[in-house]
Amino acid sequence: MPIISFGSQDVDLITGKKRMTIRKLWKTPLKEGDRLHCYWNLVSKEKKKIFEAEVTKTDLISFKDLKNNDKLAKQEGYKDSKDMIKDFKKMYVSEINDEDKFQLIYFKKLDVEDWEGEKIDEKSMVVQRADILFDSGKYDKSAICYTAALKFDPKDVYLLNKKGDNLTRLGRFDEALECYDKALIIENNNEYVWNNKAIALLNCEQYEDALIANNEAMKINSKNSLILYWRGFILEVLGRFDDALNVYDELLKIDDKNPEVWNGRGNLLTDMDRPEEALESYDKALELCLDEEDIDATAQNRKGNALLDLGRYKEALTCYDKAIELSDDNIDFILNKGVVLMELNEFQEAMETFTKVLAIAPNNDDARVLREECLENL
Repeated sequence: MPIISFGSQDVDLITGKKRMTIRKLWKTPLKEGDRLHCYWNLVSKEKKKIFEAEVTKTDLISFKDLKNNDKLAKQEGYKDSKDMIKDFKKMYVSEINDEDKFQLIYFKKLDVEDWEGEKIDEKSMVVQRADILFDSGKYDKSAICYTAALKFDPKDVYLLNKKGDNLTRLGRFDEALECYDKALIIENNNEYVWNNKAIALLNCEQYEDALIANNEAMKINSKNSLILYWRGFILEVLGRFDDALNVYDELLKIDDKNPEVWNGRGNLLTDMDRPEEALESYDKALELCLDEEDIDATAQNRKGNALLDLGRYKEALTCYDKAIELSDDNIDFILNKGVVLMELNEFQEAMETFTKVLAIAPNNDDARVLREECLENL
């Protein structure tokens, strides 16, 4: 009973696109008609059976002919032959010589009813793999897995929604909307699908349609904090600032411990030219980020902007320094620091700051003009 282990990154196994693998020749070589029991991560705690297959064809190739063969490497799922050989040297502990033989093994996946060994719930296995890939941010691969899972059940609302989430993150908004619309035909009262549709429409710059979708989600659950958050954002984009502020305030009555909401409220108040109140929101957001890793550079920069508007330049400078410490190549943060240094009449340091911007982005007109202004004031 030959057993073959694959890495869990080989998602093309699920779709059937991958039908060949390359292995160092075994003492008893595989032959046409042999049954394969295929697993992911066979020697780890993540071991999982994926399917059984039948060998349809085999070929032999020497390492000498394999090691520079980019075509075969790509068929095996590698970027190129160098990438493949690097992995082979990890896989096979003993030294590989030019005359060593490798076997090209071609196979076809068998229906679960025809398996000899343990049968598994294939849909559950594929969904689990898709969820893991999604949670780790590998959206292109998780989208492939959700598509494969939908072949088992095209009307699974959870899968349609998750596939839409993947496609939204990949910037494929029209395809995402198709998924959400299919899901809503099946389950029209799903607040999360309506909300995700609103987000996709927002990304398509269809703002009024996004609000309509959000309205549908609100009809189902007007106390859902996620739906309220996106409602506030959509209203802000539509220029309905007072309505957006009311939504953020309503949301804070439900959950006043979310730094994202306080940040959103601060941004809105900044746009409304209410810097004192914006600063209070930014301070609250930073206060709620108990873990230093959660205090991101953007939050520090926003607070700096509010302080700059209020003429509290030294405090603004402290915020910009913290933002740059967290993200030292962000041109906007460095420019802001230069501007506040000019307000403090620190023209030499401001000039040096704008010079740093030009070292990163030589064609930045703002940095060039501001640097020249500093030179005139030295």
